[in-house]
This record gives sequence, structure tokens and C-alpha cells, in this order.
Amino acid sequence: MISALMLLAAANGNHAHACEAFLPAFDEVSALAISANGNDPDSAPVESNPAETNLSNLRQMTFGGQNAEAYWSVDGKKIAYQTRQPGYPDEQIFTMNADGSRKTLMSTGKGRCTCSYFTPDQKWIYFSSTHEKNEGPQKALDMSKGYFWMVNPDFAIYRRPADPKKNDLQRILQLPGYVAETTVAPNGKYMTFTSNYEGDLEIYRADLDGKNLKRLTSEVGYDGGPFVSWDSKKIVYRRDLIENDKELEEYKALLKENLVRPSKLEIWIMDADGSNKKQVTNLGCASFAPFLHPDGKRIIFATNYGDPKAREFDLWLINVDGTGLTRITKTPDFDGFPMFTRDGKKLLWASNRFGKVRGETNIFTADWKN
Repeated sequence: MISALMLLAAANGNHAHACEAFLPAFDEVSALAISANGNDPDSAPVESNPAETNLSNLRQMTFGGQNAEAYWSVDGKKIAYQTRQPGYPDEQIFTMNADGSRKTLMSTGKGRCTCSYFTPDQKWIYFSSTHEKNEGPQKALDMSKGYFWMVNPDFAIYRRPADPKKNDLQRILQLPGYVAETTVAPNGKYMTFTSNYEGDLEIYRADLDGKNLKRLTSEVGYDGGPFVSWDSKKIVYRRDLIENDKELEEYKALLKENLVRPSKLEIWIMDADGSNKKQVTNLGCASFAPFLHPDGKRIIFATNYGDPKAREFDLWLINVDGTGLTRITKTPDFDGFPMFTRDGKKLLWASNRFGKVRGETNIFTADWKN
């Protein structure tokens, strides 16, 4: 959320990112030349890592390009995701069946898109896009002074019918500033997202028509990447802790340029109305993309905690009280954006594993073993 590719560029590239990564530089121009082969299957079984004892029956769902931020529909039969492929100026929104079939473009094919999510009734897909303000790609950032995210003020939240035969694109919410990172509560009563329209990057919720806007966070610093629990009672998110005046000054200066440099993201949890905020992790590194297990007791998330050089991101599991930190993925590749199905039997995530070229990122599923 804040473009998956920004994170992947970090994980394959320069500095850290909300996951401040630090790997060899990622060439976005080269990524545009990577495309799925027309002979690729809908999905394919891939070799499991014996050290990843919680995962079995792995399947690769995409082949080539940059694919990430893949999220299940409530019934676990559909997946919405964003991808960068040749022929499009920037990331676009696609859907596919849970077996990888029927990959279908759902966004306009213009501008930059991010953060797609099905409504519980599967009638709509919500996502953010810049296509009305900028049909081309997001401008490249100067990373000579470190890794940054752009909080693109051209984003607005849209929805369109999940049925690809129906093309009723609707703008749901446009604010004077960044508005993205949207997820929809499984009870269908609200959506939650990140915006800086009041001057700071905060988490908000609103009805699915964009009305009854309510701010859920208020501390200075980047609060974002909210995900709603399957029972719709909790929201997990990431916070960039600001610990001194120097960090505060840099944060405010960057935000004026629509930039953030999140290097110390921690995982937090709160009630769906914004009350009872609690910090879950205290790892001092870049942790992001938290998702609550359906049991409501554990959170899976991505972090570079396991790599002292901050180069490798893996999936980790932690209890909501901050105990029981356990590493889940153990490959020397980027792993991120995890999500459980509602029954807790399947895990969906993005990874560099088995990539044919450097920086290729694909979507994977696996059976989950507690």
C-alpha cells in the first residue's frame, strides 16, 4: 500500500522502505520489459522450502513482471492484485480466480493504481488511481539521498463492478492530498484508508460511499497500511515512530514534498473505532503489511528484522500481546503482503522466489499449518 513497487524497489534495491529495504538497485525500466509468457499456466506447483514448516502445497499464481498486494475475496474464490506489465504506463489492478485463471484488467489501464479490495458481496472492487489527474506513470524519485516513498496527491479512491462485463467506474472519495491504502471491512459497513489531507499521514474510516469520514489516528508521523480483521472489530496497521526533534523536522520537510522515508515502522493494533491503540512490535526496523489471523490472536507481517543489513524481508508471526515472535518464510528473497483466507487455511503473499530475472515478483499461495 503506498505502491507495492516502491516497496519492492526497496527490497530489491537501495535503501529501506516502509520496509526500508536495502538490496542491489532495482531498475524500474527493466521491470517494464518483463512480461508473462503467453505459454505460462494459470498457476503451477512450486517446491516448498523444508524450513518453512507452516507452509505446504505452494503454488505460483503469476509469472513475470511485478505482482504484489494480492488480497482474497471474503469467500476465498477470487484474488485482486496490482501488477506492472508491458503496455501500461504503471501499476494496474487485475483480478483472477483462486486457481490463477481468468486474469483480467479491472482498472482503466491509465495512470498508477494501488490497493485493490473486494467488497464482501463481491459486487465491487475498490482501488486508488491517478488516471484522472495523470494518465502516465508516476514520476521517478531521486534516491541519491536515500530511499523515499511518494505519497502521491493525484490518487483518489474508485470502485468498479467486480464483474468485468460491467464497466461502471465510480469515484468514491477524493481529498486534497494523498488518499490510498484502502481496505474494506468484511462486514461491509466501512472502509479504512490513509490520507494526509489534514496535514499529517493518518488512518481514516468511512462508509463505502465515502460518507461519514472519521479520523482514527492522531499522533504525528506516518500511520498507514490499515487492514481490518475478519470479524471487522480490529484494525492492524504500521506506524513510523518519531523519537526526536530532528526526525520530526525531517518528516515534516519531506511531507511537504509528498515524500516519506519510513525506516522504523512498527506494527500496531486498535479497535475499529480507533480506540485502544496498542503497539505490538518493538523491533526497531521496518515492519509492514500486518494481517490478523482469523483467530484474532496472531498477526502475520513482513519485516527485515531477521537481516542485520536490512536487505531481506520475510514473513513473521507474532501474538497480539507482542509475544511469540516466529519467522515463517526463510528464503533469501523478498516475502511480503501476506493475507489469510477467512477460514485460516490458505495464505497469500508476494515473493521474489523463483524469479527468472532480478526483481521479478510474483504472487504465491500455500496451505497454512499452525
